[in-house]
Amino acid sequence: MAASRSQARSSGVAGADEGQRREQEIRELGLAFRHVFRALGRIRGRDTHLAPGELSHAQYELLIELYERGELSAGELAQAARLSPATVTQMLEALTESGHVERTRSDSDRRVVTARLTALGAARIEAKRDAWKSRWKAALEDFSERDLRAAREVLQRLGDMLELEPAKGSPQSPAGEPE
Repeated sequence: MAASRSQARSSGVAGADEGQRREQEIRELGLAFRHVFRALGRIRGRDTHLAPGELSHAQYELLIELYERGELSAGELAQAARLSPATVTQMLEALTESGHVERTRSDSDRRVVTARLTALGAARIEAKRDAWKSRWKAALEDFSERDLRAAREVLQRLGDMLELEPAKGSPQSPAGEPE
């Protein structure tokens, strides 16, 4: 009887330790997510120091949407890129002038202007992806397929969480760690 009480206490302690380890892992995941979030912010921040002819991170995002989804109206592109229509229109003007995008009026509705990638724009996206491919492979080569699948699922769930409207009065912490 004393042995079973000792085992029960022991398993309770083990359960508490497991709970604390899980909480610590979740905190560390939040810190890692914040690190990535801030690194993305720094990438965007570098856009203020672009040389002539260089494309901003936001411009690349528009080109990627066109590359992956094909011809889109400015409104559809704004929604996909989560930017205001006015911002997208301004960016499309610059991308059209630089030869990365061409815009045409819709045959069915002359009020609608669609944008599509030019060969130059597609080549720019492919070159950017090729340049990053070796960096991705090197950064992730030590992880198993199972680890990568788990990481993908965690990131998808965090992305879904960030898309949801927060409850009224609750603090927002887009940088990862719950407040």
